[in-house]
Amino acid sequence: MSRPIEETQRLIDEVMEAYPEKTKKDRAKHVKPNDPTGTCGTCQVKSNVKSRPGVMTVRGCAFAGAKGVVWGPVKDQVTISHGPIGCGQYSWWSRRNYYNGETGVDTFGAMHITTDFREKDIVYGGDKGLAEALREVKELFPLARGISILSECPVGLIGDDIEAVSRKAAGELGIPIVPVRCEGFRGVSQSLGHHIANDTIRDFMLGKGDLEKTTPYDVNIIGDYNIGGDAWSSRKILEEMGLRVVAQWTGDSTVNELAIAHKAKLNLIHCYRSMNYICRHMEEAYGIPWVEFNFFGPTKIYESIRRIASHFDDSIREKAEAVIARHKPLMDQVIGEYRPKLDGKKVMLYVGGLRPRHTIGAYEDLGMEVVASGYEFGHSDDYKRTYPEMKEGAVIMDDATLYELEEFTRRLRPDMVGSGIKEKYSYHKMGVPFRQMHSWDYSGPYHGFDGFPVFARDMDMTVNSPVWSLIRRKR
Repeated sequence: MSRPIEETQRLIDEVMEAYPEKTKKDRAKHVKPNDPTGTCGTCQVKSNVKSRPGVMTVRGCAFAGAKGVVWGPVKDQVTISHGPIGCGQYSWWSRRNYYNGETGVDTFGAMHITTDFREKDIVYGGDKGLAEALREVKELFPLARGISILSECPVGLIGDDIEAVSRKAAGELGIPIVPVRCEGFRGVSQSLGHHIANDTIRDFMLGKGDLEKTTPYDVNIIGDYNIGGDAWSSRKILEEMGLRVVAQWTGDSTVNELAIAHKAKLNLIHCYRSMNYICRHMEEAYGIPWVEFNFFGPTKIYESIRRIASHFDDSIREKAEAVIARHKPLMDQVIGEYRPKLDGKKVMLYVGGLRPRHTIGAYEDLGMEVVASGYEFGHSDDYKRTYPEMKEGAVIMDDATLYELEEFTRRLRPDMVGSGIKEKYSYHKMGVPFRQMHSWDYSGPYHGFDGFPVFARDMDMTVNSPVWSLIRRKR
C-alpha cells in the first residue's frame, strides 16, 4: 500500500529528532521517502560517503569487500590475509560460497590463511614473512592454481612492498600471485574493495587464458557468489535455454575461468554493485555487452529469461519460452501454497549488494509488501535502480544506524526484517521475525526455479513461527 510522501517525511523527521543538530542535518540526506518516478528532487538519497564519526554503522571495509566477496570464492587459488590476526580471524570464514572439489587438495574456499602479524612485523616489516608464507602455501597445496595476497590496514601504513614480493615469488613458484591493495581504511565501505579486487583480476588474470572452442551462445555469470548454491540454480536455467556458461564470477569459479572469460559473447550480471566494474571493462576492451538479470521470484525470473534470450537468435528465444512453460506450474503451486499465509505481510530490508532491490519482486510474488529498504554500501546508481521497484512513500535509507533501524521497525511495524548478521540478534531481542539475508540464514539456494520454493518456505517459517508469540515485542 502506497503512503503519501509527506507522511513518510514526517515519520523520518521524527526519527531524526533524537540526533544533535549537525548529525540530524547530515543523516537526513541519507533517509528519504520513496518516489518511484525518481523525479522528486528532495527524495534522492545521498550515498557512498564516509559514515559519520560517532554514529554506529554496520558497514564492512575494503578488505572485507575484496576478500569476502570477490577473491574468496575463487576456489582453486589460496587467499592470504596479510596482516595481524584480528582481521586474519576473518580467515576462518565461510560465507557459504558452495563449490565443487576436495577442500585442501584442489579447492581452498574454506581454507584461507593469514600471515599473523606480530609487533616485530609492524616495526621491521612483514615482507620476509610474506615470502615465506607463499613458499609454504605452494608446498602445502601443490595443486593451487594461484595465490592472492590481500593486505590489511597495517600493511598500507608501514609500506610493505607486496608487489615486489609477489613478482619474485611468482617467478620462483611458477603460478600467478596477485597483490591486492585492499587495506580496510581505503574508501568509505566494502564497495571500494570490490573495485580494487576487480582491477587486480583485470590486470593479472583476465585475457591470460585461451578457450579452445567457442560458440555463439557462450555467456558469463557475473556477480553470483553461489551462496547456498545460487549460481548453480542460475546456471541450470541458462543451460536449459541452450546457452553455455563459460565462467562463474566468482562463486565456484576457477583461475582458468577468470582467464578465459573474455571469450564470452555476453556478460550476465546479478550483483551490479560488486561487478559492474569488470563488465564495463570487458565491454570496452573486448566488446562484450552486458545485461543485468534477476532470478529472485518467478515474475523477475520470467522477465530476465526473456531479456537474456533477446540477445540471441530465435532458437534461444523459443527455448526460453519452453523453459518458462515447463517451470511455471511449480512456481504457481508454490505461490498457491504460501501466498495465503503471507499475503499482506510487511517486510523491511537493509542489506548489501543486490538484495535490497532484487528480492522485492520475490516478496511481492508471495503477496508481501516491502515498506522500507536500503543499502549498507550502495551508490547513487543502485538507488536509481531501486526507486521504481518500491511503492510510493516507502522508506529508503543509506548506511543506516542501528538506532534508525530499530526506530523505523517500531514505527512501521514490519512483520519481518531481512538484514545482516550484526543486526540479527538485536531483532530477536525485539521479538521481530528476522532473516539473515546476506547468506540466507544457513539455507538456500534462493535464486532460480530451485530457489523460489526454498525462499517461500523460509519466509513462511520465519513470519509464522509460533515462537514469536512467546516474546513480548518491544515498542
